Parts: sequence; structure tokens; C-alpha cells
Amino acid sequence: MNWRTNILLLSAVGLLSCSTLYAAEVGQKLSACPLTKLSNSAQAVELNSFSGKVLYVDFWASWCPPCAKSFPFLNELQQQYALEGLQVIGINLDEEPEDAEEFLLRFPAKFTLASDLTKQCAEDLGVVAMPSSYLIDRKGIIRHIHLGFRAGETEDLRKMVKQLLAEPVI
Repeated sequence: MNWRTNILLLSAVGLLSCSTLYAAEVGQKLSACPLTKLSNSAQAVELNSFSGKVLYVDFWASWCPPCAKSFPFLNELQQQYALEGLQVIGINLDEEPEDAEEFLLRFPAKFTLASDLTKQCAEDLGVVAMPSSYLIDRKGIIRHIHLGFRAGETEDLRKMVKQLLAEPVI
């Protein structure tokens, strides 16, 4: 190998390690993630304000076909486990709020919605797929990261939610 190839390889390895340096991992504490409510951009929402609840945080966008398929499941989770302490939060990443609003007319959400206008939260968590979901325990620790949505995986996701809900409250 010549020196140019070595430099290119070392640079690529350095860039890869830097890009994953800030991505969230299982076992890490959830960052504050300041967001805005989707329906009213003047109201702020922070993920760490749901202390004591199990969070199912789902990043979605209007252009994402699997996101549309995930909404009925997320609605069902919220309805079924809200009284046990589950809070589903859908975080939209559309550039235009109107796109998200049109999507929601076709696929209504019965859970908390927010927007990550700056994309900082998505960047902090290392969102790389649509949808990307994060299961957070009552102590604010990321316990599971799930990329994409396939109907065949809903029972496994439901089991993980039930397991976190069964853990003692802080």
C-alpha cells in the first residue's frame, strides 16, 4: 500500500469512529432532547420531563412507508399500557410541518407528538433509519434501540415494553 491509501484508510476509520462517538447506545442515559410540540411550535417538550415513565420514543417522517405501518401499533401500545406508565412519543423529522400534518390526517396518532426542528435530538441519538425507536426505562436509561418497522416484530417489542413496565418504579 502506498502512503495515500494509508492516509485514506486512516481518515475513513477516524470519521467512522467520530460519527458513532455521539450516537446513543443501550445502557446510556437519555439526553434532554429539547423538542417542540408538533401542533404548536411555540411549546417545548423535553424527553427527560417524563421521568418515572417508560418511554417508547419513535422518530418518523411523512415520506417513510414503514412509519405509516407503525402508527397503529404505537396507538395500540399507548392505549393498552398508558395506565401502567408507558408514554409513546413520536418525533417527526420532516422539513416542512405541513408534510407531517398531511401524514397525520391519513394516519392519526393517539400518542404524544413532537418535532425535532433542529435535528439535534436525532443527531444526539444517532438516528440512522426511519423509523428509529428507543425504549427508555423509568430511570431514563436507553434499554433497546430498534431500527425500521416490520409487523412480525411487534410481539417482541410488546414483550420488551411489558418487561420494562414490570420493573419497580423509582
